[in-house]
Amino acid sequence: MNTELIQKVREYVEEYVGEFHTSCIAKLQAINSKDLLTRKNPYMYRAKNIVTTGGMVESLAAAYMSSTEESILGNWLEGLEKFVSEEVYGGYKFAAIGVDLEFDKEEMHYFVSVKSGPSWSNNQSKGKLKRDFIQAVKIFNTSRKTVPTMCTEGCCYGNDNRMFKVRNN
Repeated sequence: MNTELIQKVREYVEEYVGEFHTSCIAKLQAINSKDLLTRKNPYMYRAKNIVTTGGMVESLAAAYMSSTEESILGNWLEGLEKFVSEEVYGGYKFAAIGVDLEFDKEEMHYFVSVKSGPSWSNNQSKGKLKRDFIQAVKIFNTSRKTVPTMCTEGCCYGNDNRMFKVRNN
């Protein structure tokens, strides 16, 4: 593995990992009970036999922070993947909706939508991603028709054998 690249990634992580923690703390400080109560179904907590106000608030806050942390980490990982793509392939953010980055590799132009992990969606959101890819290829083909394209979903962690790829040309 390229030790220079690994060092650059290490430096990037050291520089920006604090933003993750700062964002989590800010969200926790901004939380209020009205927000908590309007975001979650209170009947679920009754079904889980959480019958005290304290237990319900604690459970609501934990659920809120868990989803908040996932979102913040996903955004942080998106920045990291863009950094690595730029360093390795000269990649850059694509202007089309639903496509996180694009780059050229081995006479192929890639459009990539990066997800934090393998279980990110349902059939409806995967269908939207496929439509986004088709639109990105159409836009791309208006200027560079001779270059074959590949659209793919990337995962920051885990394995997903169900990932779809759309190839043009």
